[in-house]
Amino acid sequence: MIPHSTRRLTPLLRWCLAGLAAFAALPAAAHALPPVPIPEGPDGDPPAFLGAPAQPRPISAEVPPRHPHMAANGRSNLHVDAYMSDAHQAPGPLGREMERLSTFFAAECASVTFDRAGRIVTICVGLEGPRLVMLDPQTLDLLAAFPLPPRQPGTANPFTDFAGGGYFYLDDRDRAVIPTTHRHIWVVEQTDGPLGPGFRLARDYDTSGLLSPDDKLFSALPDWSGRIWWASQAGVVGTIDPASGAIRTLDTGEQITNSFAVDETGGVFIVSDAALYRFDAAAGGTPRVTWREEYPNSGVQKPGQVSPGSGTTPTLIGSKYVAITDNADPMSVRVYRRGADVSGSRPACSRPVFEQGATATDNSLIGIGKSLIVENNHGYSGPAATTQGGTTSPGLERVDITEGGGTCKGVWRSAETAPSVVPKVSLANGLVYTYTKPADPSDAWYFTALDFRTGATVYKQLAGTGLGFNNHYAPITLGPGGTAYVGVLGGLVLLRDG
Repeated sequence: MIPHSTRRLTPLLRWCLAGLAAFAALPAAAHALPPVPIPEGPDGDPPAFLGAPAQPRPISAEVPPRHPHMAANGRSNLHVDAYMSDAHQAPGPLGREMERLSTFFAAECASVTFDRAGRIVTICVGLEGPRLVMLDPQTLDLLAAFPLPPRQPGTANPFTDFAGGGYFYLDDRDRAVIPTTHRHIWVVEQTDGPLGPGFRLARDYDTSGLLSPDDKLFSALPDWSGRIWWASQAGVVGTIDPASGAIRTLDTGEQITNSFAVDETGGVFIVSDAALYRFDAAAGGTPRVTWREEYPNSGVQKPGQVSPGSGTTPTLIGSKYVAITDNADPMSVRVYRRGADVSGSRPACSRPVFEQGATATDNSLIGIGKSLIVENNHGYSGPAATTQGGTTSPGLERVDITEGGGTCKGVWRSAETAPSVVPKVSLANGLVYTYTKPADPSDAWYFTALDFRTGATVYKQLAGTGLGFNNHYAPITLGPGGTAYVGVLGGLVLLRDG
């Protein structure tokens, strides 16, 4: 008899074999190859739609400034903008006779960006490594593909390793700036040819000689002057002068497993497994610690986290605040005053969320005005956790910063279960979008809309069933025209109103 744990992993092992064949078969360049749908999962007949279409109720809130060296807000990186707000100004689906499409790569297309022509530029990460691809945003036709360096020998679990392509950004010239698996930062530009668009390597910044052989680059972003900042898993923070290629570094000695945020004052906000930092560039561009604040930490890597620390990329709020979650039990949302110098205490307020013993997150907070939305990922130990009817601990909560910033108060809690998605909000229609998985043997995954003001579930649209539709830490992205995209283990899913 096959042990229960092995039975749960059998579909995952099949996907591993499929991934090696299907992802390796992607061409380096293609001309409008139509998508192959992601295969559906276990037998069953889950409801295709629950709830009712939404009526738009726009949210009035200050929006982050456009970064001069990144693509427009909503098009530049997986967290929407340089503030990592996860708040789209554009509308998303209202739930009206919804359509869904998918494209099967047996690789997760997580970070979705859009060039000035509206085409999708994303990195799809398979078992052997990542690949940069361009897709038609309406049909998901493959327009171009560009191989990136493969996974390095002896690397960690591919399902918890987001280095080398999990975080990248599109710059103001439609170039993809990518931390690679071999500890370089590549700048890849677009080309036009007789077969259609393509990619080519434009710049190669080599940081490998400054890092240990087992270290990894996690993320890269420009500051407001155009200097490229980067962070490694082992805690090295660096800068690159784009013109000269000069590299400067500072070693924090603390693990970093998330992206970071930047603001127009020159601040660079990075969270390690021990503390939240503000960095600024010293003379010559060397990273300098402006301030450092330790946060409560149980020291436990809870199920649902990829490291024993804060699972959040810092979120900047207005001109005053930066927010993260800690790693206490129960976990708390924590808000800090982010200026280089502040009067009074650096911490502004905090609020415990979810239930003790069942609270963890590895996804960024949504920031809208003075409101924050946090998601519970506790129990998501990997893809097998949500197969054969499995699911995780429930909950999304809204926490507001009161006038004056002295208190964080709870506004609502949703009982929806979102195992690992990066949720988003649409300011245009007042909906919070998440990706939920009920405890159902059909292993159905739902694109789910909540009311920002009340937390009530408005509607759920079936995205698909089975392992291939597990988003596995990928975000929801709202694209031009109100279409939503979700990166999943099988590739990419598109959802839109009919």
